[in-house]
Amino acid sequence: MHTKTLIELSTALHNGDISSVELTQHYLNRINSHNSELNAFITVAEDHALEQARAADSRLQQKTAGRLTGIPLAHKDIFCTEGLRTSCGSKMLDNFIAPYNATVVEKTNAAGMVTLGKTNMDEFAMGSSNETSFYGQVQNPWDKQYVPGGSSGGSAAAVAANLAPIATGTDTGGSIRQPASLCNLTGLKPTYGRISRYGMIAFASSLDQAGPMAHSAEDAALLLNEMAGFDPRDSTSVEQDVPDYSATLNDSIEGLKIGLPKEYFGEGLDPQVAAAVETAIKTYESLGAIIKDITLPNTSLAVPTYYVVAPAECSSNLSRMDGVRFGHRCDDPKDLLDLYQRSRGEGFGEEVKRRIMIGTYALSAGYYDAYYLKAQQCRRLISDDFKQAFNDVDVIMGPTAPTTAFKLGAKTDDPVAMYLADIYTISTNLAGLPGMSIPAGFVKGLPVGLQIIGNYFDEARLLNVAHRYQQATDWHQQSPDNFK
Repeated sequence: MHTKTLIELSTALHNGDISSVELTQHYLNRINSHNSELNAFITVAEDHALEQARAADSRLQQKTAGRLTGIPLAHKDIFCTEGLRTSCGSKMLDNFIAPYNATVVEKTNAAGMVTLGKTNMDEFAMGSSNETSFYGQVQNPWDKQYVPGGSSGGSAAAVAANLAPIATGTDTGGSIRQPASLCNLTGLKPTYGRISRYGMIAFASSLDQAGPMAHSAEDAALLLNEMAGFDPRDSTSVEQDVPDYSATLNDSIEGLKIGLPKEYFGEGLDPQVAAAVETAIKTYESLGAIIKDITLPNTSLAVPTYYVVAPAECSSNLSRMDGVRFGHRCDDPKDLLDLYQRSRGEGFGEEVKRRIMIGTYALSAGYYDAYYLKAQQCRRLISDDFKQAFNDVDVIMGPTAPTTAFKLGAKTDDPVAMYLADIYTISTNLAGLPGMSIPAGFVKGLPVGLQIIGNYFDEARLLNVAHRYQQATDWHQQSPDNFK
């Protein structure tokens, strides 16, 4: 059952070929068998999942079920889940049991989906390799010596290894798309504001966005249908109708104008990755698309801009983690200052501390104008580049990551090298645009991702463009040998 699509699973459930309890137990058994070698899950919610599955079976029997009722999924451990630990991959929140559900979790629960558990992640979503988690690194199912990407690496590994049919992730600078690329998945970061951030523990509030991680664009569309929508509890949520993302998947892409930014195919891109991406683009040509060369001249500013804006926002957001109201609290503090210093010093890992320090410095008196304000000005230039490009093309394509997965530990001592792993994805977050990564081949047995970037609220087109490619290729159907 674990190799079937969401449509196939839904059909089997609605026809009574299998019950949600049986399907959920099947995935729980796979998690119990394989999670110890991948470390994809922080929390496995067996009792909770079976209870939800029984409720789903009742809805299925009463003929009140929706398309995804009874289908299991995994949530990144950044979403608050009532009664379940929500750790954000950090010692700081190791003992935090959320008293409410994030909107994304509310929506999947309302759809009748079954939460298998909470997936491992870089601590507070800060990382590109899933090596900063308090609970240990996640291994890539394609080769366990390699990283799965981050920060949504646990979700990526879980879906790639068929431990869950689909999962949620979050993307602040590429944290859905980059692990999707490294694990041979379809991962979508929607337009900023398309999915509520309520109950999603904030890293950088102007950049964070939730999205689906799946094997195919069709599966991603089905989950996005449930996740998207306006939420009055989130001031950044956009009040705009949600289309049925599945309805236009099969539309023709004849005449689609694809822009190829020269900045995405220059120095730093692995030649074999470039060759795989170029082959994918030729497939689009054969499907009737028109290829145009474009330029995004301020691309080089993306990484330095992001690593001022994101740390500044995280230093503000994580100030609430002080050992007073929730989270880790040091033993026997001498006074309030000692409580703050030791609780935060013990609770946060090295990468989180590094970003808090950078962000606090960038926001401090005397440096705000030189760093944070300047970064926001650069952000506008990056956004304007995309606006100009979308006057001429429908979508933009290029590599998701400059290389395939790198070995565990290869970049942990070089933060800048790690940051550059997101060089092609960061601009999309700074501009608030939707982007996705789809499987586009392999280099030496490791997956390559093709990135597709769209205009604001154009997720339906992205999914259509991805789906038509996946009808013409079978890269997305490939699974790691040890997890078939």
